Amino acid sequence: MKFAIFGNTYQAKKSSHAENLFRILERHNAQLSICREFYHFLIADLHLNIPSAELFDGDDFSADMVISIGGDGTFLKAASRVGKKNIPILGINTGRLGFLADVSPEEMESTFEEIYNHHYKVEERSVLQLKCDHAQLMKSPYALNEIAILKRDSSSMISIHTAINGAPLTTYQADGLVISTPTGSTAYSLSVGGPVIVPHSKTIAITPVAPHSLNVRPIVICDDWEITLDVESRSHNFLVAIDGRSESCKESTRLTISRADYSIKVVKRYNHIFFDTLRNKLMWGADIR
Repeated sequence: MKFAIFGNTYQAKKSSHAENLFRILERHNAQLSICREFYHFLIADLHLNIPSAELFDGDDFSADMVISIGGDGTFLKAASRVGKKNIPILGINTGRLGFLADVSPEEMESTFEEIYNHHYKVEERSVLQLKCDHAQLMKSPYALNEIAILKRDSSSMISIHTAINGAPLTTYQADGLVISTPTGSTAYSLSVGGPVIVPHSKTIAITPVAPHSLNVRPIVICDDWEITLDVESRSHNFLVAIDGRSESCKESTRLTISRADYSIKVVKRYNHIFFDTLRNKLMWGADIR
């Protein structure tokens, strides 16, 4: 098998497990292709001995499977590079929670045994697409987790006129609005009071951030519906964050959000159950009294 490898290039301890990963892959005679930025980090900062491998930049790679070693942030970056390539992604978690990257370093050996025995699952995860006239945002308009519309740091709350399939929903007066996929429901959306959504539910969650009105609640809609947003701000600009990559937008920028025409394939161990993840990662229902 050929693997394309992405990793965290900021925290050495998160990438220290890479040496063991390469050792395991070498035993399986795997063909390796490594993100050039990650490769130089491993060589220069960690002084690791890396087996011979192809190096690639950006999305200029091909593989049977992508490996992301780091946290969920690293996984999101890998997913943005994979895009429409239809290559499944395995996330090895050296971060904290890890919903997307959920294979622990201790499980690497057994996980690759299962992969080489074709004993694993591939889950399809929906992606959001943003359309607007902002050139910088349009360079990478896809989100696996969420698209967030937010006020600037020092400004007052913003008004977000929201329509679904052209029909007015409401005007949110809030610090922002988080539009999330089911995958992103356990990320930023959850932290601002959004619902946990089962990954395969074909839905989109709309959750306000610190709404001015207490009778405004999150709403879940079908993922084949289109969301249109027009934003008013006293500062005449606002932020749009696509999976954490943020850009400033002018008040006149109309945003249209819909499901993208492709999905991201996520590799899961065969015994993986979403509800186990909720209990283990979020301590779902745990009584700590």
